This record gives sequence, C-alpha cells and structure tokens, in this order.
Amino acid sequence: MLFGDKIRNAKILIVDDNLTDIMIASELLSKGGYCDIHSTADPTKAKALYQRLDPDILLLDIHMPKLSGFNIMTQLIQDYPNQYLPILILTADHRDDIGTIALGSGAQDFVTKPFNSTELLLRVGNIAEIHMLHRELQNQNLLLEAKVQHRTEEIHQSRVKLIACLARAAEYKDNETGMHVTRISESSRIIAKRMGLSKKWIDIIALASPMHDVGKIGIPDKVLLKPGKLVGEEWEIMKSHAELGAKILDFSDSELLNAAASIAKTHHERWDGQGYPDGLAGNEIPLLTRIVSVCDVFDALTSQRPYKEAWSAKRSLAYLRDNAGKQFDPLVVDEFVQALPQVLELRTLNPDPPDSSAPH
Repeated sequence: MLFGDKIRNAKILIVDDNLTDIMIASELLSKGGYCDIHSTADPTKAKALYQRLDPDILLLDIHMPKLSGFNIMTQLIQDYPNQYLPILILTADHRDDIGTIALGSGAQDFVTKPFNSTELLLRVGNIAEIHMLHRELQNQNLLLEAKVQHRTEEIHQSRVKLIACLARAAEYKDNETGMHVTRISESSRIIAKRMGLSKKWIDIIALASPMHDVGKIGIPDKVLLKPGKLVGEEWEIMKSHAELGAKILDFSDSELLNAAASIAKTHHERWDGQGYPDGLAGNEIPLLTRIVSVCDVFDALTSQRPYKEAWSAKRSLAYLRDNAGKQFDPLVVDEFVQALPQVLELRTLNPDPPDSSAPH
C-alpha cells in the first residue's frame, strides 16, 4: 500500500444494528492494527456521525430497521455529491446480485458475513488508501488553486500599476492634475453603484476611468498646449487622442485594460450621435463611458484651468441638465444629480493644488 503505516491511523466508522457484528468487526480491525474505530447500532445516527467524524472509511450494514444502508448511502450522496464516499457494505445477504446492487447504490466494495478476517482487512485497507489519495489530491488542487489565484492577483495588480503610471504620464503631458483623475475615478464609482452595476464593474470603472485621456500622450505639445482655439488640422490631430488611447491600452486578455481602452476611445461620443471618433449614439456608447463622460465634464467645468475660470457647481449642473439627451445619457445625468452632495465632497477631500491652473 502506498500509505503504509498511515493506513493504520485511518478513522473507521461502523454502522450496524447487530452489536455482535460490530464487536467482531472491531476486534478484527484492532488485530489488523487499526486503532481509531467508532461505531453505532442506531442507523438514524449514521449521517450525523459521518458529518462529525469525517471517517476514512464507513462500514455500513444494509438491512437495518428504521433506516437501511441504502437509505443512508442516498443521504450521503445528496450531502456530498462531488466527493468519493469510502463506503464498504457489510451484509449477511448472500443473493447473487447483492454486490451489484450495493455497488450501484454508491458503495465502493462489499464483504459478506460472517467475516473473513483477511478479506475484511484487505478491503478496508484498499478503500481507506483510495480515500486518502483522494484527499491528498483535493489538498493539492486547493494549493494549486490558491497559487493560481495569487498569481492572477499579482497580474491584476501589475495592470493596475500600469494604468496608474500611464495616467500619471498623461497628467504631466496635459494641463490637468492628479486630483482631477482621482475625482473622476471616485465619482464614476459612485454613479456606477447607483446604477446597479456589479461590484466587479464598479471596481473596473474606478480603475479604468483615469485612463480616458491617455491618448493625449501622443498629441504634439504645440497642439495639446496651445492656449487658443484649435482650428483645422490642429483639431483633427487633437481628436485623434481617443483612438490613440485605445491603441495604447489594447490588451485583449484583460477586462480591466479592455474597459480602459473602450472608455479612452469613446469618451467623446455623444448621446445624439454627433461625437467622435465613430459617431456612436445612445446605448451604442458603452455604459461605463456614458458614466465617465458626465463625471469628467462636470469636474472639468468646476475646475480652474489656464484657459478658463472654474464654473460654480450650480452652473455646471445646469449644463449637464441642458445637455441630457444631447451630449449625455439622461439616466446617468439623473443619477449624477441625485449623487451631487457626494460628488462635491470629493472635491473637498481631493482639492487641486493652488498652482494647478499653471501650465506644466
């Protein structure tokens, strides 16, 4: 046997309404070196004992009053549907088909009464060993699963750090501050939660939303930092930042980066279809983007920049309402209005530094 002496430490449970048979089986097992033996002559206690002891092998009589061995096997199969049940049937029934019936009902093996000592010990040892192998395999699988989860979390955290680095790079390139993207992240989280998104997607939008303008990394400074209005080719170059951002973040094997790429590409689409780069309209625009767009515009309007003074929250909110159904998803605007106290608190908690309006 693979487990050798370890088999002798197997926990054994005997369920038989005949006390004499219990005594005989226990004595044979003890002589065979087994020392952890439990028993009951009351079949109604079998299930509770099995759950409490978690035995390495169950020696189970078939024909018992109140509850038969077949009934007990049915209960255990229902309670442990995906587990190996180490059941050895004990029976004085010598019908030719009793073994087949027992095996078909969930038992792993059977022995007939009166017991043959050698046969009983061999069958008990075989089932106990197989059960121990199953447990060892389950433990190995759990360890492997834990390692996979740990590695998956490491990969996820690496991607989160990548996003943070790219967001910081975009901040240095543009005239916006880290507090701007922080507020967008948290306000997007608030609105996503109000709109009933799952925790997974609430976390994703909070992590992905700071990436909406990452494509500006690829825009020449003479265009990006021009103090006046962009005209002609300059405007077309600026508009290209949406698709540039999507290309930068294009990682097909990551939901997080895919979401960030989608937001980057579509955050200038409009509810009425007059946006860019693809002229998407209504629900064609991803919901995550529709949430980020409202949060982004409100925060930009209420922030001071080299080219503009900060608008009041009242004026900025009026802009959102006036453009609901045009630039913005009306449902998102409605939820944003309801969440305004929380959004304004974010600016108190994450204010721009005093010189945030100065060019970098």
